[in-house]
Amino acid sequence: MLSMAYGIWLGLLRLGWILPLPWPDQLILHGPLMIGGFLGTLIGLERAIGIAKPWAFAAPVCSLAGVVVLVFGPPVVMGPLLITIASAIVVAVFVTVLRRQASMFAGVMLAGAACWSIGNVQWMSGAALYRVVFWWVAFLVLTIAGERLELNRVLRPTRRVRAAFIGSACAMLAGAAMLASGARGGAPAMGAGLTSMAAWLMVNDVARRTVRQRGLTRFMAACLLSGYAWLGVAGIVLLATGAASSPGTSYDAVLHAVFLGFVVSMVFGHAPIVFPAVLGVPLEYRPLFYVHLVVLHASVAMRLTGDFVDQLGRLRVWGGLANALAIGLFVAATASALSRLSRYERIARPVAGSGRT
Repeated sequence: MLSMAYGIWLGLLRLGWILPLPWPDQLILHGPLMIGGFLGTLIGLERAIGIAKPWAFAAPVCSLAGVVVLVFGPPVVMGPLLITIASAIVVAVFVTVLRRQASMFAGVMLAGAACWSIGNVQWMSGAALYRVVFWWVAFLVLTIAGERLELNRVLRPTRRVRAAFIGSACAMLAGAAMLASGARGGAPAMGAGLTSMAAWLMVNDVARRTVRQRGLTRFMAACLLSGYAWLGVAGIVLLATGAASSPGTSYDAVLHAVFLGFVVSMVFGHAPIVFPAVLGVPLEYRPLFYVHLVVLHASVAMRLTGDFVDQLGRLRVWGGLANALAIGLFVAATASALSRLSRYERIARPVAGSGRT
């Protein structure tokens, strides 16, 4: 939560909002805090709980320690080093998963964790973030796609369907490697990988069926399908503009279509399952959850409109503020659902010796 809050704070500063900045060199840490600090810790913690090995919890501990260093001290090597160590441990976790169950989805998630680790090593060595960041894009997209592939086993995908998935993943990996090295063809490869992966998920994910149901199941499916749409937008923009070659408005549109439109939408959709698993507390679904989902997508649309229409450039700034509002509403709604259910449980607890509830 600290890394997410401070990452959002730095993001608003980068957009031009006048806010305090403790250390001048921290502005560049917006992406690392959101990706390695918040999302990396969440994924590391979830997987550590999944394999139930004490050593696996060293991953979220290291990434959190890295966050503390990055937030409370002037940027030094120790923060990136700790987050890099965390990513290496997550790689080891997925190696363990693959050994336990040799499967395509485990291999995909291992590849995603390796991308995070490669990007972190380059970040620690001083590489420009606009080159490193596409390793992190591949990390999150492959991790989420691998999880969806695992859940979609019930649909029994054909060999051709699996081959299409592998082709999309390989295009992303090739694109990230070429972009990091400055080689030509990186943007088209990454764009093709993102676009084809979005299409694969939209067509083959079980969410296409579950969106017809009600309650939490429909909400999760709505988060997934809308997120896939933004992933496709990012790929199309990358193919059309070659935006990865240098930072700019198109580059901003690609990254935030992925990290906000796709990844945060996935977080919203999976939170009712992941948070109870991590915290050990059940979560009560509410239709009000759609509010932060709608605000998120409206804010991403505002931001991208400001990126592409010069006359509406201010929308990028206001869209960024609305991005922060959407995440704040999500945190408030989730905390409220958790605390309300906890109160019900306390009220319903049996009175000792009375036989009454």
